[in-house]
Amino acid sequence: MIGNWDVTVGRVLRTPSAPVTYGLIALCCLLFLAGPAAGLNPAYGTGDALLAAQRAYFHRWGVVPAELFQGSPRAALTPATALFVHGSWVHLLGNMLFLYVFGAMAEERMGRIRFTLFYVGCGYLALLGYAAANAASEQSLVGASGAISAVLGAFLYLFPRARVTSLLPFLFFLPLRFPAWVVLPFWASLQWLAAGRAPQGPGVAYLAHLVGFGLGFLYAWARFRRTTRVRAAPAPAPEGENQP
Repeated sequence: MIGNWDVTVGRVLRTPSAPVTYGLIALCCLLFLAGPAAGLNPAYGTGDALLAAQRAYFHRWGVVPAELFQGSPRAALTPATALFVHGSWVHLLGNMLFLYVFGAMAEERMGRIRFTLFYVGCGYLALLGYAAANAASEQSLVGASGAISAVLGAFLYLFPRARVTSLLPFLFFLPLRFPAWVVLPFWASLQWLAAGRAPQGPGVAYLAHLVGFGLGFLYAWARFRRTTRVRAAPAPAPEGENQP
């Protein structure tokens, strides 16, 4: 139990120390730049050769639901390796923005080791849940979205009144500040609606977002329900409302 919670809350909200969060961002960026998806490594060639290298790369390190449940040890590891692989610049930058915005405070609250295990564990289960629901799919699934969605779910429980700056298209992208208990359930609702309309084949794995979000919220509730949660405080608002 934390002795002086008010002092700790102020420190968490103003100057979070988050080496794991920043390390994850750096690792994902470095792997992306070194891989074929970035298109910057001449070793992968150009044109059709580059496209073939990208497909092989995603198939090797991403989750292929049709292969996951066949008992292969290599395939069983892919829900973990896929967390560090991204398919495009937009995919990478969107995910890393969300991790930067919400990860630091969640890490500070959980602790470095717990946050690391939480991130990888929830990310693994989120991708596993998506694969189970699409067991016949042969499309590769990559990205940290499931793990980052878990961070959002935990953030909602831990910091429900933290102010989040959001850009809403129907309000001409004006930056508006809302509490997390408004922004994050709204985001989760959009994922739910999108999951019901998502076509088969390549696209955004909305179901993995939902599974991750639910796991993150449940973990935070189970782990911290007997401790005081963060109340409203004059903290700098995280930036962005970009889909992971």
